[in-house]
Amino acid sequence: MDRTFVALGALFAALAVAAGAFGAHGLKGRLAPEMLEVFETAARYQMYHALGLLLVSIAVARWPATAFAGWCMVAGIVIFCGSLYVLSLTGIRWLGAITPIGGLAFIVGWLSLALAALRS
Repeated sequence: MDRTFVALGALFAALAVAAGAFGAHGLKGRLAPEMLEVFETAARYQMYHALGLLLVSIAVARWPATAFAGWCMVAGIVIFCGSLYVLSLTGIRWLGAITPIGGLAFIVGWLSLALAALRS
């Protein structure tokens, strides 16, 4: 399981760097400033949680219950960051309604990581 989270964390981190570069160089001047900011927020949160997955990969070897935290972070990246990327690139506003579900997945992931560590 720890290899899975290392691989996912590294993949999501690489994609966050690519998204950040694309936003800074490819989208500047093509998106409205507020939509560019939304795109940058997605890339930033993706990187934070990619690093979180690397932390989970270490923790899961010691506390197996932390795997749930990792899957919550994966879900958060897909839902939170994914919805913000699509929203910023397409302008489809209703996607903003599902973004908080991804944010909740992030919160649950971090809290479950803390609880698993405290209970073990």
